[in-house]
Amino acid sequence: MRVLLVEDDSLLGDGIRTALLREGYVVDWVSGGRDALAAFQAEAFSVMVLDLGLPDMDGLEVLKEVRRHARLPVLILTARDAVDARVKGLDAGADDYVLKPFDLQELLARLRVVTRRAEGRASPTLSLGDLLIDESQHRVAWRGQEVALGRRQFALLLELARHSGKVLPRTRLESLLYGWGEEVESNALEVHVHHLRRKLDKQLIATVRGIGYRLDAPGA
Repeated sequence: MRVLLVEDDSLLGDGIRTALLREGYVVDWVSGGRDALAAFQAEAFSVMVLDLGLPDMDGLEVLKEVRRHARLPVLILTARDAVDARVKGLDAGADDYVLKPFDLQELLARLRVVTRRAEGRASPTLSLGDLLIDESQHRVAWRGQEVALGRRQFALLLELARHSGKVLPRTRLESLLYGWGEEVESNALEVHVHHLRRKLDKQLIATVRGIGYRLDAPGA
């Protein structure tokens, strides 16, 4: 899952980015509103974490511009603790609101909730036939047996499972697995798919030539 982090405080931004990376997210971090909008228009993100107190424009204006174009889940970070400020953020289209200072574990939990809500899911567990994925615990079970996956393998499987039965273009999958500045080998995605098939089932992920991949969970 790829996160656009918009935070101008370098210390806080680095802490959030580190926590997200540890949880397996791909993170692109910008410190201004204009850079955030440019990134939003240029790349495919799963969720935005948006600070309201930005140096070049108000975060609410960033949020309103995003809402004109997409239903991207947006989690707001702010020190504005007045009820009126929170109401304005929610009315502008924010999916949730976290007040500074905050605990990183709460931020991570709320991030999982807003992404699940955007997908129409209430539970952190995704069950597709013989495949069970616990998003909050980063655990995968296949036919009742737990399977150890690497960070990107887990992220790839989760994205395919969220859209089970649909073909996801390879460009989209690569975008969600790799952030800015990360070198991507031409066969990197194929390697991850190969490992997933070997660890789970070779029939689980279908290759749609010239387009991408599709997860076909038996019994789902």
